[in-house]
This record gives sequence, structure tokens and C-alpha cells, in this order.
Amino acid sequence: MHALVFVTAIFSAFAYASNSTNNGRPAYRFLPGDPDWPTESEWNQLNETIQGRLIKGVPLAHTCFGPTTSQAEVVCNALRNEWDFVTPFLEDPVNVMSPYWQNDSCNPFLASIGSCHLGNMASYAIEVADATTAIAGLSFAKEKNLRLTIKNTGHDYLGRSAGEGSLALWMHKLKGISVLTNYTGVSYSGPAIKVGAGVEVWEAYSAAQAEGLRVVGGGCPTVGVAGGWLPGGGHGPLTSAYGLGADEVLEYEVVTADGHHLVASPTGPHADLYWALSGGGPGNYALVLSLTIKAHRDGPVGGLALTFTNDNADTYWSAIEAWIRYLLVIDRTLPAVHTSATFTSSFFSVDFVTFPGATSEQNITSMIDPFLAKLKQLNTSLASMETHLSPTFYDHYQYFTTASINATNETLSNRLIPRKTVQGHLPVLIQTFQNISNINSAAVFVINSANVTHQNVGNVPGSNSVLPAWRDALFELNFGLELSPEASWDTIRDHQVQVNDWVDRFRTLTPDSGCYMNEATWNNAHWKVDYFGDNYPLLAAIKAKYDPEYLFFANAAVGSDVAWQTDIDGSGRLYSR
Repeated sequence: MHALVFVTAIFSAFAYASNSTNNGRPAYRFLPGDPDWPTESEWNQLNETIQGRLIKGVPLAHTCFGPTTSQAEVVCNALRNEWDFVTPFLEDPVNVMSPYWQNDSCNPFLASIGSCHLGNMASYAIEVADATTAIAGLSFAKEKNLRLTIKNTGHDYLGRSAGEGSLALWMHKLKGISVLTNYTGVSYSGPAIKVGAGVEVWEAYSAAQAEGLRVVGGGCPTVGVAGGWLPGGGHGPLTSAYGLGADEVLEYEVVTADGHHLVASPTGPHADLYWALSGGGPGNYALVLSLTIKAHRDGPVGGLALTFTNDNADTYWSAIEAWIRYLLVIDRTLPAVHTSATFTSSFFSVDFVTFPGATSEQNITSMIDPFLAKLKQLNTSLASMETHLSPTFYDHYQYFTTASINATNETLSNRLIPRKTVQGHLPVLIQTFQNISNINSAAVFVINSANVTHQNVGNVPGSNSVLPAWRDALFELNFGLELSPEASWDTIRDHQVQVNDWVDRFRTLTPDSGCYMNEATWNNAHWKVDYFGDNYPLLAAIKAKYDPEYLFFANAAVGSDVAWQTDIDGSGRLYSR
């Protein structure tokens, strides 16, 4: 026997024989192939308990790596056509969208040279139908010492929905929606909407509109409202008008790690859990089955989009500087307006402006006239511009967005840019954009501006666990790189390194700010401060209270560095700290 194999075998045998630690936790979570991995009979028994809702994890493109048949080729071609989009991943119980967490395994574009294995995807998933199903899954994972993951749509850059050898709780089928015309609570009375954990943003928008209402949701139609979006903070087109998603939530229906089915609200015995779930990160304190959020009377919404190109480098970057400076004016004079803009070294696009309460197309144009005057001074011509007045918010949203928004072919992170940075250091910020673009001309930047100050939102500091830096931010700045569907694993990792370097550059410029955790990197060395700020100690105490065995685990989540560490030997296994 080769020496390395022999030593590894001895280590493994020793580990399997002593799977315990002094802290009371197992030394590691089991993986397929371990002697104590559940038997087929045990999996079958679980399946009977949950009425046949156990699903074995299968790589999405496994057909492409099997025998070549005409039917297989049809399936593979369809996958290749959709691989950069969200569609194939939404209805799959284990596969996730991020190329990094796909680990380049079973890529349909690499069928001739690659291999196909589950990699980071869950080994099994339970289609959660209710609290009873969820409790059965939690109990089985705990009893059998399995890693537990939670997946809805698989929109995630941090790998929180993935985990090698895990049992996934698949929340996507919890599609219940109830519109409550007269919700009454301690701090709020009025219309509300209760959504299951599997409800996507567009579904919530549509249901609210049917009742003459609108709700806060994300910018991407297929993001889950109650999944990672809201517990992570949750920004979108209506956040200037009403607040972040976490500012709007009234209560959560959850199952805790010890199997209790309960409701957490701002008052009562679980107010601390409500606080933690409202901005302290998803999938970590309890399993959310549904949540109830405020709804607001609908009405006209104005929209605007425009583009210009880099025909002269000096005037181009000056025009972008003018847009960012004009955001201060919008923030002060039209605090309900939200804007989203994308730019690279070659083009700038205001993708859409959301202007609740606009009364006419002229009303919309007047809002942007001062910026247009500045472009004229800079001799910058618009390539396109349009305005549109919609009768309802969802009509506006559908007009300016599409369901085919790319979500799978990006390496992404972000920084919250404070008002004071724009007021006092805007030239340095613009120079940082230029420097990054000079390093890599393919760099993409997205500016999502929203006034979510406590004054505008109508709450007070400490109301929830939203990262405090959000309240000081003029906008959230996304930045990243697109990936070819045929990108090699080396390219995917190199992009991750490069984007983390850009995070560091913007952190130097904004040392007292932070990052929106849902659109960040999993291996940011400063994640505790950047993602949670001063809330971290209290969040850690609540995590320990409701999940003392740390059954829930996710990358860069509160307490993730307390109990478990991943991949210390290249196996993908969770080891006890």
C-alpha cells in the first residue's frame, strides 16, 4: 500500500471510531461512503414518514455524461441554451445557480472533457410541505449526524444552499399566499400579505396587485421573498418608499432546531428571534415556513431608463460622476424614488427608476432634467431614453424587468457607499472605478440607490438586525465579472480572488461601512464586521439560544466559525472546531 493511502486509511479508521469531541458535538458530519451513513432502509423509512417526499440529489446535467442518444442530446442542448439563466435551477431540489458552488462538476458544456458528480450539491432533499415534514427532516439530520442545508430557488452567491453530503430542506413548494386586509398587531394595523417560504418575488407582486396592493420585494423576479432575500435585509424597487424587506416584516412562522413550531413577532416570548431573523441572515436561527409583511395601497408609478456610451473617456467618467452626485439630490428631494444603474468601461445605463406617485410623463422627465442638463454641458449624448407611467407598481415592474435576468454566470460582491463618501470623496470613488476597469475592462458595476434611513422608513435604531451601515448608505454598489458557461475552474477561482480584492479597495475608501450580505463573497476575511456590524454579538447570543447544537450552518453566517469548519482535508466534510 502507498504510504499516503495507508496513513489516510489509519486516520479515517481512527476518526470513524471516535466521532466525538469534548464539546459534545460529533467530530464531523457523515458523508456518503462513511460506515455510519444512513442505510438505504433508513432512507426508505424516512421517505415513508414524510409521505414520499424524499428526493435523491442528481446533478442537473447528468444526462449529458451518459450514453449518447438523440433524446439525451435534446435534453443537453436545452440545458446549454438555459445554463446562464435561472430557469433550470428553480424547480430542482438540490442544484444551485452559482458556478463557484457548482464546483465545475457536471457542466453540460464540458461533457466531452469533464466529469459528473454531485460535488457540493445535497445528497438528498425533502420537499417540505408543512411543519411536520420539516420537523421530520430536522430530526433525521440530527439523529443521523448529517449536514443540513436549506434551498428554495438556489439564488445564492455564498453557497448557503449547497453542502456536500447534506440533507436539503427544499422549501420551493410552499407557495401559499394570503392577503390580509385588516392585519392587527401591536405596532401595525392595516393590509398585509402572508407568503410561504417558496413564494417568489413576482408571485407576491402579482397577488398583491390583484387586491389593489403593493409589497416590498427584490429586483429579480425569481428570488424567494422569505428565503435568503428578506432575512438578509432585502432591497428592491420599493425600498425607498417603504423600507428594506426586513423593515416590513410583521411576523415569522418557523420551526426551531429543536423541532418547535412557533410564531416570532416583535413582541412576546420570541421577540429576540424575530429581531435576529429581520436582517441577521437567512437559514441560521430557525427554519422559516412563512412570513407576513406589510402591504400598501397601490397606485401610479413612474419609470425611466436611459443609456450613453464611452465616446470620450474624460467626459464619460465625468458623466458617471454627475449621476452619482445627482443621487444626493434625489435622496434629499424625492426620498421615495429608487434607481438602478449599470456601467462598465464602455457604457452606462439607468436600467430603471421607480417613482411612486408620479402623475404624468412630464412629471417623470422633470425629475431627471437637471442631470440631462449636466450631460449637455459635458457634450455627452444619450443613446436612448424612455419614460413610462404605469397604473400599478407590478405593471411598472414588468415593463422595466424581465423574468430572464441572468443570475448564474456572475462572480459578485458589493459595498454600501455612504452619503459622506459621495459628498467628500467622490473623485476618489470615480478613480477607483477607473482603476478597477483598467485592471479588467470586463468589470461590471451596478448602483442601487435607496433612501432607507430610519427617518424615511419610519423605524428607530435597533428595531431589527439590519446592518446599520444601510442607514448611512446613499447606494449599494455591486461589482463583479461575468463568466462564460465554459469557464474553467481556475478562471472561476481567479474571479473570486479578483472580486475580493475589489472589496478591499472599496473598504479602504469606506472603512465605517459594510456589505449587503446576500450579494457578497463567502470568504471575505472581514465578514463579521462587513455583513453584521455592531449587531454581531447579540446575533451570536440568539443563535446559541435557539440552535445550541449549531444544526443550522451556512458560510459567513453568525456562529459559523464557532462549531464547524469546512473542507480542511479537501473532502467537503464539516468538521467540529
